[in-house]
Amino acid sequence: MILSNVLISRSPDQTRIVAADFARTLTAGSVVKLIGDLGSGKTEFVKGMAKGLNCESLVTSPTFTLVHEYHGGRLPLFHMDLYRLDHEAELDNIGFEDYLRAGGVCVVEWADKFADRMPRNSAEIVLTILENNTRRIAW
Repeated sequence: MILSNVLISRSPDQTRIVAADFARTLTAGSVVKLIGDLGSGKTEFVKGMAKGLNCESLVTSPTFTLVHEYHGGRLPLFHMDLYRLDHEAELDNIGFEDYLRAGGVCVVEWADKFADRMPRNSAEIVLTILENNTRRIAW
């Protein structure tokens, strides 16, 4: 996949602003894959996406619960974190396919762990840690 948009974020606030603008373009059924190392800003990106979808809920990382659902915005937001999953079959246990068909926006942290299960038309956001606390955001 060729990533044609690249921005440098110098703060979590900037990352959230970029994500909010991005989320305003999404439609029901959109899937967003977030790729990046620990601490690269994936959850901050989701916080911005929630804001862009007019969702006022407090967004937190679903590392231990695997999925958080946020309702009340323009579209439901389903935030998944696959970091702790080891086997593809575990996707079925969390209802992965059901979320994809639920008519909201699915955003998947660590989507590259199970790349074959991600829909082909998914948006891919790559967050890279740079020096001086900056992040490269590419999509």
